[in-house]
Amino acid sequence: MTTSSERADRGRAARKRVPRSSHGRWIPSSQRPDPLTVLERQAADRLTDLVPVRYGRMAASPFAFLRGAAAVMAADLGATRNTGLTVQLCGDAHLLNFGVYASPERTLLFDVNDFDETLPGPFEWDVKRLAASITVAALQNGSPRPKAHRAALVAVEAYRTTMLRLAGLGELTVWYERIDADELSALARPRERDRLSRNLAKARRRTSLQALDKLTVRDGDGGRRIAEDPPLLERVPDLDRVNLGKIFSDYRSSLSEERRLLLDRHTFRDAARKVVGVGSVGTRCFVVLLEGRDASDPLILQIKEAGRSVLEAYLPPTAYPHQGQRVVCGQRLTQAASDIFLGWMTGPEQRHFYWRQLRDMKGSAEVETMSPGMLRDYARLCGRALARAHARSGDRVAIAAYLGSSDVFDRAVADFSLAYAGQNADDYASLGAGIAAGMITAAPGV
Repeated sequence: MTTSSERADRGRAARKRVPRSSHGRWIPSSQRPDPLTVLERQAADRLTDLVPVRYGRMAASPFAFLRGAAAVMAADLGATRNTGLTVQLCGDAHLLNFGVYASPERTLLFDVNDFDETLPGPFEWDVKRLAASITVAALQNGSPRPKAHRAALVAVEAYRTTMLRLAGLGELTVWYERIDADELSALARPRERDRLSRNLAKARRRTSLQALDKLTVRDGDGGRRIAEDPPLLERVPDLDRVNLGKIFSDYRSSLSEERRLLLDRHTFRDAARKVVGVGSVGTRCFVVLLEGRDASDPLILQIKEAGRSVLEAYLPPTAYPHQGQRVVCGQRLTQAASDIFLGWMTGPEQRHFYWRQLRDMKGSAEVETMSPGMLRDYARLCGRALARAHARSGDRVAIAAYLGSSDVFDRAVADFSLAYAGQNADDYASLGAGIAAGMITAAPGV
């Protein structure tokens, strides 16, 4: 077993391979693939009627484009030298993939909350994607470049100082580390606390019971069925509902025994295809309505397709043969606490899926309306949450030693974020030009 001193030496040695200041450079590779080609390659395996919806959502703003272009940034990061200091990456650590959700004990936590692209990889890839998203959001909100740079700097500083703190703690202490949503009020500026309290109260109301009123209507038998809202929410044909019922047992087997028992107390009622997010649009995603004690006791689960991570082409292959299992195990490893119904299964055409609750007090920030000060505070919180997540799966002592006590890494990544925001703006313009020229079909406002 290596000692803490040896682990720290490994981190400092990584500085020789990849100096901390080198993270500040962004020079596109001469072999950089065309971003629209990357997106079209992704679209090839998606539902063709939903691909225009995806492009329409990405065309809404530079920040929306960045959200949907995880594969583009993965190719860019994959072309750079990396530290070799491996963690379980979120894989898509932009600002809106952080948020609040309920722990199994019904405590509201703040954490990373999207793991579709999770894979073991160099810690700095997540940090750079987070920083780039902060800068893009800040510039879009009207901040001048120095303030946008400052917001990214604050996030990376929070990541580094949190990692330094966690490196000095014991294994169980780090494992139990979490960010309770009630702490957020203390971190917020006085004039922002009322808005934060309203948002947390709104998240606490986002449950299956609330979703029952929003997503369903009463049927002729006094029960409930999912209400259609094409193309965003469409009930699946009867045959598909039969298939969903058959694969239910496959999902059930991925749960622990006590959770299988809880699931068995619910009855399948209805299912529908649902469009979610930006980058995920076009993947196969469903919601399933289950009924517990009676029609007023719902459980609404989301079934989401799990394809190959966008990072897979640039990293060693995943240890998991099943992509749904990759997502679930990556989430369980990284989050402070995870959904009790998180599981996986294989569906029609041997496609891989994972299951989770559709709403379990989940809530995310309204980044587009944040003031510069509020965005900095939120960026700081995301940096802290990302460090906590990485410390669970990676060698926090080595990473802390690499980062060090100075702000060299912080400033370098903040510099990168400004440069990459420019690249993102160019790529976003390319999408707009492609739509205008009729090369790409986009469905606006859906």
